[in-house]
Amino acid sequence: MKFDSVLPVIGEFGRYQKRVYILLCLPAISCALHKLAWVFLGAKVDHRCKLPIESVDAVFNELPSGYLFNESFPWDGQREMWSQCLRFDNTTGATISCGGEYVYDKRKYESSTFIDFNLVCEERKMMHSHAQALFMAGILLGSIGFGDLSDRFGRRPVFFLSLVLQVVFGILAGLAPEYFTFVIARMVVGASTSGIFLVGFVIAMEMVGPTKRMVAGVVCQYFFTAGYFITAIFAYFIRDWRMLQIALSLPGLVFLSYYWFFPESIRWLLARGRKEEAVEILRKVAKENKVTIPEEMYEGLCSEESSKAGTNILQVFRYPRLGLRAVNIFFSWYHQLVIYRNRLYFKIHLNVISRFVNSGVYYGLSLNTSNLGGNDYLNFAISGAVEIPAYAFLLFSLNRLGRKAVLCGCMLAGG
Repeated sequence: MKFDSVLPVIGEFGRYQKRVYILLCLPAISCALHKLAWVFLGAKVDHRCKLPIESVDAVFNELPSGYLFNESFPWDGQREMWSQCLRFDNTTGATISCGGEYVYDKRKYESSTFIDFNLVCEERKMMHSHAQALFMAGILLGSIGFGDLSDRFGRRPVFFLSLVLQVVFGILAGLAPEYFTFVIARMVVGASTSGIFLVGFVIAMEMVGPTKRMVAGVVCQYFFTAGYFITAIFAYFIRDWRMLQIALSLPGLVFLSYYWFFPESIRWLLARGRKEEAVEILRKVAKENKVTIPEEMYEGLCSEESSKAGTNILQVFRYPRLGLRAVNIFFSWYHQLVIYRNRLYFKIHLNVISRFVNSGVYYGLSLNTSNLGGNDYLNFAISGAVEIPAYAFLLFSLNRLGRKAVLCGCMLAGG
């Protein structure tokens, strides 16, 4: 007897499942904080060269007495403003670089990595985009690495390992004295978000019955949206980027308390042949849900189809269709998949493109709300608010219209 056969008996979404589901959805808020915080951690501001006569507390839109902007900085015709990266030499009048010293406009943002690490002008401006790119690379590596580790060593230890890494390296990123330490720490944080969100999602959903999984899968995304709003609130009240980074990391300490009452995955235990432990957890589930499971059902419970040892990610490719789906997921983060196999090629190709485009558009819009003008915090909050009716639409339409119609319709509506 497979584990899915037990779910209708213990309840497809009973009291136990609801409790575990909510507890495991809450860390999604923490993941959202880190994934979206770059809008404020790396906020760009206007800047100009610091003149030799100016002190460290120079003001962006003011020059020392006797100095004029047209005599101190060349005109940038492309941006239609005074140059941000060049100035005139006081003695020769030649155009020279800023020499690594800048004055920033701190009227909107008092502090950011852009300011503290001087991620400006030709020699360092690419480092600003590389910081977030490496964070996303960490998410990709974490998706693969922590997924494999959770299959080898269990969902529970990997989940808590990810939590510890997120807290420790999140705080380290806030204390980083220079750029490279910050980037490496943030990359580890990015990887940890995959371990927390993906592993937690798997554990939460595996206990939900088939008829409830669609609703549970969509509602989980509302917790990520809640993280959207909380990020805006934190950033509004905490204007120092280092304190903001640390503040976004500390909530992870609360989730470490799960260690004392959070069970291992029943499916994983069965897959590893640890039937006694799985049955013990099932008894607790039945007790909390106030149902009785016949003893013959416990005895007839068999291991999930998986080898007890030597499991690795390459075993996915033992099954052609599962292998093709896995490749689809892997490359949806990176580039288009090219598999020439009649109609199957066409379906996979379209699926890869849709995932690639959706991820690019989602994070492209979410991480660039500050470019819209107006109030950055309000723009960011509105960007998160639009997800609320979107998920409500999914709850209403997925089972009624089908996945394909909803996906294609939303792609067309989104342009």
